[in-house]
Amino acid sequence: MGALYNQVADRLQSLIQDGVYRDGDRLPGVRVLSKQYEVSISTVLQAHQTLEARGYLQARERSGYFVRLPAVDAPEPVMGRLRIRPAPVTAREMTLELCADEQNRMVPLATAIPHPEFLPLRQIQQSTIWAARRGLETLDYAFPGKASFRRQIAQRMATIGVPVTPDDVLVTNGAQEAIILGLRSVTQPGDIVAVESPSFPGILQALEVVGLRAMEIPTHPSDGLSLEGLQLALEQWPLKACVVVCNHSNPMGARMPDERKKQLVSMLAAAGVPLIEDDIYGDLYHTGERPKPAKAFDRTDNVIYCNSFSKTISPGLRLGWMLPGRYMAGARQQKYFSNLATSSIPQLAVAHFLEQGGYDRYLRSARQNYRETTERMRAAVARSFPVGTAVSRPQGGFVLWVQLPAGVSGTRVYHRARAEDINVAPGLMFSISDKFESCLRLNGGNPWNERIDQAIARLGALAHEELAQV
Repeated sequence: MGALYNQVADRLQSLIQDGVYRDGDRLPGVRVLSKQYEVSISTVLQAHQTLEARGYLQARERSGYFVRLPAVDAPEPVMGRLRIRPAPVTAREMTLELCADEQNRMVPLATAIPHPEFLPLRQIQQSTIWAARRGLETLDYAFPGKASFRRQIAQRMATIGVPVTPDDVLVTNGAQEAIILGLRSVTQPGDIVAVESPSFPGILQALEVVGLRAMEIPTHPSDGLSLEGLQLALEQWPLKACVVVCNHSNPMGARMPDERKKQLVSMLAAAGVPLIEDDIYGDLYHTGERPKPAKAFDRTDNVIYCNSFSKTISPGLRLGWMLPGRYMAGARQQKYFSNLATSSIPQLAVAHFLEQGGYDRYLRSARQNYRETTERMRAAVARSFPVGTAVSRPQGGFVLWVQLPAGVSGTRVYHRARAEDINVAPGLMFSISDKFESCLRLNGGNPWNERIDQAIARLGALAHEELAQV
């Protein structure tokens, strides 16, 4: 019997390797295969278990067995060196180009925006209709935020180790505004702010809007911001703030271990430097438990916590929040002066969605979706790109950081791919210097399909062509 189930496993594996069954395809049911190979159902099940052990199949509860090609191993990107001096931030026009391109039906591998299929569309539509019927409650200036929404946020923060009251919450137009309000509350134009390197372009843009200089700190692809690099910067420069994405950073996908979060918080508190924490990907961990934010280790009220529902419920709602702590007065003033308040209907709708318990149910499927799509994209990059390419292993979120072989220009790959209607984010966007010229960021927040698969293969071919000219 052992030889028989191994024979069935070998035949199925050959079909997978020959492309008859592609990555992500569902295999026929066990009864169908039992008849096809003229073996018992138990033999087919043993063959499936064998292929699972070999890494070719994945069982999904009540769904069957799906092809999952073994990942071609690829190293993680290396951590960069500390930049010697801070520098002002200047806009890169390609950032706006990418936003426009996403509206033109290009293959959407650039901007970190989740696909609508991965969002709770029906539930949020129902909650929005409910909210729109609230009459006068939808028509006032909701400053500093709707009580029902701030109450829900306070409840959720308590579950991740940050006990606050609704009065501690300031509602914002997304996490981007929260970061800007935080920066304006603790800095003056010309001040120096430490940021991760590579860094999320939105954080660099926030520094530019406020008129600040960036001090880039190297970031490890797994452990996050280099505390050693930050300590050196603290000793050499008068830092006025530090902006960090501790959980599943963009673009690396790194999750800083709790012990290093504690060190980060205490280090900055001792230096009197406020930490502005962006926790927008915290709920999108791939496995295990929800990682704590750095704010959970804050004992001196030195952390300004920022978050939003743009990556989980809907980017179009533009609904975020912040916990300014002892900087609340300044943040409230900046919020009021800039746009008075955040729209009432999205707040009421999301508060209703949270109250109904739909958010946590939705997150379970979202986490699985993003884990699977990023793993498949990572495997596709490893198969298609030149030897020497390094790819991040994100522990949450849905972006991948790709480091091309030395001498290969990510910017040239970006321009050539754009001409073929494939949208990717070049590494130049993630730094104030040109040190990530050989990198790309890919968005894994889309359902995997043949169009995505072919786009990754084409990007790999372009990288091979560029390498041949080095």
